Amino acid sequence: MAKVAVVPSTAALLIKALKEPERVRKTTKNIKHSGNISLDGVIEIDKVMRPRSMAKDLRGTVKEILGTCVSVGLQLMAKTQGFAAGDR
Repeated sequence: MAKVAVVPSTAALLIKALKEPERVRKTTKNIKHSGNISLDGVIEIDKVMRPRSMAKDLRGTVKEILGTCVSVGLQLMAKTQGFAAGDR
């Protein structure tokens, strides 16, 4: 018999890492998340997301997570994601 395992999305893991309080989805809309996440927090999320990632190595998966940080509105310890991801 097949087993079902639920793995949360990257955005859900990032919001959980912020330790924000739970919200009622029906009453609160257009939530703006803001905050900082440490590189250690990104690495912990990477360990969960690594099997689902299409990247070859850790660096690629971390860049995927940092891209999700941009869309959610987070910063990597007060640095911009473009600088932290090492854009060329």
